[in-house]
Amino acid sequence: MTDTPQSCTWCGTDPLYVAYHDTEWGVPEYDSRALWEKLVLDGFQAGLSWITILRKRDAFRECFEGFDPERVATWGEAQVAKALQNPGIIRHRGKIEATVTGARRYLEIEADGGFSPFIWSFVNGRPIQNDFAGMAQVPTRTAESEAMSKALKKQGFKFCGPVITYAFMQACGLVNDHMTGCPRHAEIRALSPAG
Repeated sequence: MTDTPQSCTWCGTDPLYVAYHDTEWGVPEYDSRALWEKLVLDGFQAGLSWITILRKRDAFRECFEGFDPERVATWGEAQVAKALQNPGIIRHRGKIEATVTGARRYLEIEADGGFSPFIWSFVNGRPIQNDFAGMAQVPTRTAESEAMSKALKKQGFKFCGPVITYAFMQACGLVNDHMTGCPRHAEIRALSPAG
């Protein structure tokens, strides 16, 4: 028996999922537009698996004009109807319309201090470093994700319940939920600003 570090088990062996785990998941994201894109994609994930969204991510990016909030905010019924015909994305009217509304709310928050500072305020500007040995210890929601969900909903966002916002926080590195035996755990910890 060796003590070889093991990656988090949730990504399994699918090469796309493993690459996402190894290069993206949990890395602190500070770019406002990138944070909005990930929030939208996590909203589309509601009721589905993340690998489904990951496999369709390029199609989502094309459909939503590179997740350019200034462009998506101008969408009307014609663009929503076109998106509903796009087989490359999840064709859910409520989620597509929520993306348009979310783009408008994003622009308001961005103009009023920035979307990234708004998102990072829920963890006081620094990633929460968790030390979980197994997936059973990882919560599905926290006080921080509940506060973020409530604040986003108050701003007019949809599909951002506390479970979705916690998954978003994990993906964007607001929390480090790589297992302690995973090599990425220490790497991500090292990327985070010292407290």
